[in-house]
Amino acid sequence: MHVYHDQLEVRSHGKGLYEITDDVQSKIDKIQLQKGTVTVFVQHTSCSIVIMENADPTARRDLEEFFDRLVPEDVDYFTHDAEGGDDMPSHIRMVLTRTSETVPIVDGKMQLGTWQGIFLFEHRRARHRRKVLITTIGE
Repeated sequence: MHVYHDQLEVRSHGKGLYEITDDVQSKIDKIQLQKGTVTVFVQHTSCSIVIMENADPTARRDLEEFFDRLVPEDVDYFTHDAEGGDDMPSHIRMVLTRTSETVPIVDGKMQLGTWQGIFLFEHRRARHRRKVLITTIGE
């Protein structure tokens, strides 16, 4: 059993879903891991990692719209606003989603469903450089 660590830098240009599936798979290809698991973890409190449909972009837009309505920005009942009106909403959106996802690897490939992709879900309006850690365990 081997454990490998690597990372990605994802440059976001504001709120939205940024697909990183191919980037994660290339890390697996690089180490030639045939079976095991990969964990994708983001080291931030205002974005998250999600597995989401990657075929139809309207599904992603609907998810973004849902979160905009569920956790609105610029409301007067949040007191944590040191970085602006999207500060506390971005933290809540992260808590409601996840900071990591784990996917099995078989025959060197992630076992995602036909329409599944791994995404960084950016919850802030401004551009950011996000550090995503990739840990693979297996042989």
